[in-house]
Amino acid sequence: MESSMSYNLDITPNYSYIFEFENEFIHQNSRKWMTENWTVAFYYVGIYMAFIFGGQYYMQNRPRFELRRTLIVWNSALAAFSIMGACRTLPEFIHVLRNHGLYHSICVPSFIEQDKVSGFWTWMFVLSKLPELGDTVFIVLRKKPLIFLHWYHHITVLLYTWFSFTEYTSSARWFVVMNYCVHSVMYSYYALVSMGKYPPKMLAMTITVLQLTQMIVGCAINIWAHNYTATVPPDSCHISQINIKLSMAMYFSYFVLFSQFFYKAYLSPKRGKKAKTEPLPEIAPTKKVEYNGYPRQRNGLVH
Repeated sequence: MESSMSYNLDITPNYSYIFEFENEFIHQNSRKWMTENWTVAFYYVGIYMAFIFGGQYYMQNRPRFELRRTLIVWNSALAAFSIMGACRTLPEFIHVLRNHGLYHSICVPSFIEQDKVSGFWTWMFVLSKLPELGDTVFIVLRKKPLIFLHWYHHITVLLYTWFSFTEYTSSARWFVVMNYCVHSVMYSYYALVSMGKYPPKMLAMTITVLQLTQMIVGCAINIWAHNYTATVPPDSCHISQINIKLSMAMYFSYFVLFSQFFYKAYLSPKRGKKAKTEPLPEIAPTKKVEYNGYPRQRNGLVH
């Protein structure tokens, strides 16, 4: 590790340590690779959809896989990755917002171009959307209901983040930090559940509220970005109009779908005998709201 930085300290926070792999990050190389290969994401999406429908068909007359230990490792690894990403990107976000204001945080991609730490973890964030498709593998192999929001969210996030990195979309600073922070809590929750621990129901509800808040903030950032691009000189705000439109449509659709899920999980009228929340696979409640392979009785939680 290194304890000093060789780039603009006015734009970047004064990190106490920088890992060698962070210090060696060259954003131009990553952008070049992504620009040349971002359309490959569509092939991954095709394979993903084929697995969903083919896998469900294959498993329909076969016993489910338990995969408990694998699930513990999987969720714990994603939780650790998200926590690390949040810890490494949040300081730059706070520093820029506090010292350079809202305009810079939305319109200037210094978090990639001038900050090796935040740049590296932004790159990792984009790439992580591919292995995160593995969440669906557990649902299919364990024969759990797969809701539309699950696979729609995975596909659109993968395509959007890969495309945005080719443009160095400056508003992504907000999206990356928010997603890392929410996923830190969410995957930690999943890790506990897969270990047989039972966090309070309020924690699941809080995560869902955080997810809804993320969608509201995402829409607000896109509105601000649109206003900035309309009022500042051309090319002063590093966001394309097509990116703003895609991001706005994506976040708004998420908000609608997450709101529907929240209503079904917490607010819809209950039928029959009230059952306690049991997130483990052995428990089979009469009415379930499921996500990421865990049955939940009135315990809404969406990735």
